[in-house]
Amino acid sequence: MADETGRLAERLYPGIELYFHPQCFLTSGHFAGTDAQRAQAFLDVANDPEFDAVWFARGGYGSGRIAEQACAGLQAAARAKTYLGYSDLGFMLAGLYKQGCRAVHGPMPADLKRAGGDAAAARALRYLVERAPDALEPGISAQVPQAAFNITVLGHLLGTPLEPDLSGHVLMLEDVSEHVYRIDRAMFHITANANIRGVAGIRLGRVSDVPPNDPEFGLDEEEVVRHWCGAAGIAYLGRADIGHDVDNKIVPFGRSG
Repeated sequence: MADETGRLAERLYPGIELYFHPQCFLTSGHFAGTDAQRAQAFLDVANDPEFDAVWFARGGYGSGRIAEQACAGLQAAARAKTYLGYSDLGFMLAGLYKQGCRAVHGPMPADLKRAGGDAAAARALRYLVERAPDALEPGISAQVPQAAFNITVLGHLLGTPLEPDLSGHVLMLEDVSEHVYRIDRAMFHITANANIRGVAGIRLGRVSDVPPNDPEFGLDEEEVVRHWCGAAGIAYLGRADIGHDVDNKIVPFGRSG
């Protein structure tokens, strides 16, 4: 993955240097190193003024184990950077945004493993290097703050010290490999949260690879989200072009201008 990402970056932006921390190549059970190793690797790069951005390599489970500790260790240099990732990295993005950092939901180097993933990684690089407008989710307005999360991850981080203030934001949500009944359960919790009830509205990205339910749940994912938005008095604003796929567009947290 590192070599492939480096070749893509060199082709698109000669002179741009990508650095993969040695921690990325460690293993500790399910994880790329122990919690302590992963948290320290993040802080090594985040607090180093020589780096302009942190592009998370993959969104695998585990960031929730270290996010609070890692965000507590941020220094001044860390607040000048852009942090790009998605999926379980939502725990980190939430904590970083709460700390005043530039958090961004978007593709990662691991997306190169997907068919057509070079387009996703190139989109992320275009945003990181030149803030390319065509890399952004097309419904974003510079006048309204935005945020984007995996539904399951957002449901788990609400009520924790990582929860950022999302009042007035357009909140985009997506998920993958979850039964519709689990989406229903998560949306009950999300829309019951007082912070979320203050959002400007919710847009639904793609909910992909949904396992079959026996018996049929009876509603699809959009009907579920519409139901809970209606029950909570939250505006449902339609679909968003984000998801666990190569078409995943960029969503900067806050105002995009």
